[in-house]
Amino acid sequence: MVDGRLLVGRIARVVHALRGGDRPGEVRVVVDGIAHYYLAYASMPVPAGSEVLIINNRGARQVDVEPWPTVAEGEDPR
Repeated sequence: MVDGRLLVGRIARVVHALRGGDRPGEVRVVVDGIAHYYLAYASMPVPAGSEVLIINNRGARQVDVEPWPTVAEGEDPR
């Protein structure tokens, strides 16, 4: 089990789509080379395969996340 304080601020990958609101999905986050899986909640739907930022640890292997912007090749990040 990972200390919840180590999760906040980490980037995770959505494994099972987040449906938004109080309907969770699942994310995978790697800590010290080991993959951990958590139920994840977001205010909006997020598709599987997307990256998200962990913003809160609810305990009991549940986290709150928000979409993490990714920059496509050749796209201006500003």
